[in-house]
Amino acid sequence: MLKYLNLIRYKNILFLAFIQIMMREFILFPILQKYGFEITSNDVNFIILILATAFIAAGGYVLNDYFDIKIDQINRPERQIVNISVSKPKAMLIYQVLTVLGTLLGLILAFLVRNFNMALIFIAVPGLLWFYSASYKRQFIVGNIIVAILAALSLMIVAFTELAQLEQEFGKLLYETPIPGEFFAWVGGFAIFSFLMTWIREIIKDMEDQHGDKEMECRTMPIKWGINKSKIFVYFLLFVTLSLLIITERFFIPFGGTFTLRYIIFGIILPIIYLVYLLYKSNSQTDFHQASQLTKFIMFLGVLYSLVFYFLMAKEFHLVLFNIFIIK
Repeated sequence: MLKYLNLIRYKNILFLAFIQIMMREFILFPILQKYGFEITSNDVNFIILILATAFIAAGGYVLNDYFDIKIDQINRPERQIVNISVSKPKAMLIYQVLTVLGTLLGLILAFLVRNFNMALIFIAVPGLLWFYSASYKRQFIVGNIIVAILAALSLMIVAFTELAQLEQEFGKLLYETPIPGEFFAWVGGFAIFSFLMTWIREIIKDMEDQHGDKEMECRTMPIKWGINKSKIFVYFLLFVTLSLLIITERFFIPFGGTFTLRYIIFGIILPIIYLVYLLYKSNSQTDFHQASQLTKFIMFLGVLYSLVFYFLMAKEFHLVLFNIFIIK
């Protein structure tokens, strides 16, 4: 059983479900409460959304290992599963089952919320994952950006689903309120952060995997530009991320006090500074793996700001925090 859980990257799948729950419970619902809406959203639809994205993502991980057998034999033979613990035909069958289940659940969700665009998303994403694993991930920059876009989309789909449900109840009048704009502004902010940090992590992972990638004639950034230039590009992306965080806190965070600023400084900026240091001194596969893991942790810290947002919203608008008490 463990080999199958590792094959689908169960920890990553759980993290995906975690961030979707955080977006809904601690970003979208407080915004609705701010405008006096009772929280009556359909939990069944949300469970379908989580399962659909989880199955499609899990299928993508299996497919990635299926196409990367030779690369994994060089880069991480001790962690290779496909063609060792799980045969190639069985891996392909697992991918097909997971992807079909995820796509069907996505189409069912699109039907339930009456949203054709959502149906297109659940059809397009599996196709994109196939081309990514088969070809795009070996190309310069393209593969990194595709993964980053999908990471951002996994957050935005939560807002799309909630808005589609609200539109069923209130019709087009919903779009004459500030709610859609605030949904997209806040979840979009998290999505942009996820996009940038995922892009950074993918480049670092390419540095970690450069030896196997080079043997398979991949054209990733570290192979095409070299490690040093790739590091400089990562520093640039980190600078962009920090700049956007500071600009957002300065001009777009509506809450008084310094809680958000302190969280950004101690929860995100300082870890990013340490990431720069760690990446600067990284030379081996182990070093780059540590930097990659730190990047994932920074993403986790970024998602946890949703709790800070919920607390500040509850304080500012006298919402019932966790349905237990009101902050004054």
